[in-house]
This record gives sequence, structure tokens and C-alpha cells, in this order.
Amino acid sequence: MDAEKLIARKWSLLKATMDERARRLWAGTEAEAMGRGGIAAVARATGLAISTVTLGRNEVRRGPSADNLVKSRRKGGGRRRHEEEHPELMAALDELLESGTRGDPESPLRWTSKSTAKLSDELAERYGISACDKTVARLLRERGYSLQATKKTVEGKQHPDRNAQFEFINAKAKECLDAGVPFISVDTKKKELVGNFKNAGREWRPQDEPERVDVHDFPSDAVGKAIPYGVFDVGDNSAHVTVGTDHDTPVFAVTAIETWWLRMGSKRYPGAKVLFITADAGGSNSSRSHVWKAELQRFADKYRLTVHVSHFPPGTSKWNKIEHRLFSFITMNWRGRPLRTYETVVNLIGSTTTRAGLVVRASVDHRPYPTGKRVSKQEMKALSIERDAFHGDWNYVIRPRPAAR
Repeated sequence: MDAEKLIARKWSLLKATMDERARRLWAGTEAEAMGRGGIAAVARATGLAISTVTLGRNEVRRGPSADNLVKSRRKGGGRRRHEEEHPELMAALDELLESGTRGDPESPLRWTSKSTAKLSDELAERYGISACDKTVARLLRERGYSLQATKKTVEGKQHPDRNAQFEFINAKAKECLDAGVPFISVDTKKKELVGNFKNAGREWRPQDEPERVDVHDFPSDAVGKAIPYGVFDVGDNSAHVTVGTDHDTPVFAVTAIETWWLRMGSKRYPGAKVLFITADAGGSNSSRSHVWKAELQRFADKYRLTVHVSHFPPGTSKWNKIEHRLFSFITMNWRGRPLRTYETVVNLIGSTTTRAGLVVRASVDHRPYPTGKRVSKQEMKALSIERDAFHGDWNYVIRPRPAAR
């Protein structure tokens, strides 16, 4: 138990048994015993004023002479609290806080930060009540208020079949994992500028020797941009990340899946005839993208694989396994590291591990992936797509077409 907590514990046990002078002398004794910083520490632990603790400390230093002792203040003596002098203070403070919390457009704090200094100013201006910011802070704590940040909990409009789709994906995933069928989660991680730029986070380094990076993150100063497309094998707890340098297109996405299959998937699942993919509903692997489906058909034809695809409902990408079982750990692994070159990006991604045994491989793909590719209606009709009875727009199977003679 640290010193302040110990003093606070003593204070809670003794204060009811002591009069004002005894409390002052006890607090002064504790402050004297602590040495440097003792007065402030005792004041924080007990709630006594610093001037009171200082007076007690000075009395202790002078000794027990009757001439040196300050008389004990009678019970109820001293300056009255602000809320006692101004009974309307608490009602005024509540009104300011509640109107700001409700979003009342007439509230003076609706469009400003509700700091204790602002509250103090508004109390004086609107109600004629003088209360310093420290008094306001004390009153807020006593009323159960605390400093809080915003919390992401509102997901916006939700699709009525959101939970049903989750259950559908979970059931399919269980079937695949039980049967040894490869089950992968795919997505594109946030694009990163490659260059001598600041990267969020901190890492241990010698004192006063931080990494030196550019003051401004101008794209014109970048070596290029890194587009990490990840393929996470849920059953094997392994992944491959293809770092693109051009555009995040459906062609690039399926090429990244093909790279995973050649380097990891086909070795992990020799003889596999089925592949199950979960993906977000938007981006390069959008459920509405004709190019995405045409490229998956090419992949299925080339490797003679039946590809099952299930998309997460719009606005639910955080539930995709790859987000919290791969990308979050990559972010932690390269925090505070400038991504100066593509080699740095690949090495940091490839060295990402977890206590659960995550294995990650990575490579750079410098090939161009131009945007604007189109798939004609005739090409779409030629695809071997079987849509599921439940939300065929989200759940479908692409089967390999008969090989051409």
C-alpha cells in the first residue's frame, strides 16, 4: 500500500475521534514524517486544505509549548462552504450540466467543452454565484460526475437479418472446421504511407533517443502506399498478407487469396476441393461487385475448387475474425515504428506473433491493378454461381466450370 493510501486509511479511522486541533496536528505530523512533498500528499489523502496541513506541520516543528499552539477552532467554526452560503448553487450547476447533456440548443455549454473553468464562469455570469473551478470540481465529484470520453456503442441502422446472418456464418464455420475444410477470413487493412513518417504508438528506446521522422506527412514525400490484404486461416491460426502498391481492387483481392493458396493453403489442405470465405460486404470484396465474383470464378476454375462465400452484413466488419485475430496484432507489432520501406512493412507483418501461436507470412505485390474494370452481362451469365436460399446476395457458391477441351 503506498503512502497516500495508508494516510487515507488512517484518516478514515481517526477523524471522527479528533477535534479540529488534533486533526491539524496529526496531519502536520504525517506531513513532517513524509518529508518533501508530504504536505501535498496528506492534503490529497485527507481532503484538508494545504494551509491547514502546513499550519499543523509548523506547530509540530515549534514543539508543544503553550505559546506556540494555535487554539482549537470551535465546532462549526471557519468559513462556510459555498453550497451553504449559496443554497441555489447546486440547482444552478445541475441546470447547466443537464441542459448541456440533453443537447439543449439554448444551453451556453451546448457547443463548448464543459470544463470546470467554463462552469465557474457560467455560474457567475448567469446566476451571479462566485465559485472557483476547484470548488466546482469538488461539487461535481460529490455529485457522482467524472471525466469521461465518448464510447463507441451506437452501431447505427442495423439490417433486420443481421443476427440471422451471424448465425448462418457460425453454423457454416463449425461445419467446415469439424470437417477439415479450409475456412478463411479476408479483408484489407488500413492503407499506410511508406516513408519517414510518424507511426502511432510508443516503443522502448534509450532515454532521449526517439526515432527521428518528418514533421509533416505529405503524400508527395512518400515512397508509396502500402495496401495490406490479409487472408486469415481460422482453423490453422495462420495468415498471409499481400502488400499491394497500386490500388485495392477486386482483382488484387482475389490475387491475394490465390497467393495464400499457393504458398500456404494448398500445403495445409492437400487434396481440398472446397474453400469457405468470409468477407465484409463492401470494399474490394464487396457482395455487389461483379468483378469480385468473376475473379473468384477464375480462381475456382484454375484450382478446381468449390468456393463458398458469406459476407457480413453492412456495418459489422469488426466481427470479421481477421480484424481482431490478425490486424490488431499487426498494429501492435509495428506501433511506434516508421514504415520507411516496403521491406520494413513486410518484415514487421511477417514477424507478428501471439501467445496462441499465430503464424504470419507476407510479401509485396508491385503489379499494377487499374480501377474501372467491368464485367459484361454475358460474362456474368457464364459464371457458375449458386445463390443460397437465405440471402443469396450475401451467401453463394461458385463452382468450377467444366474444363475446356
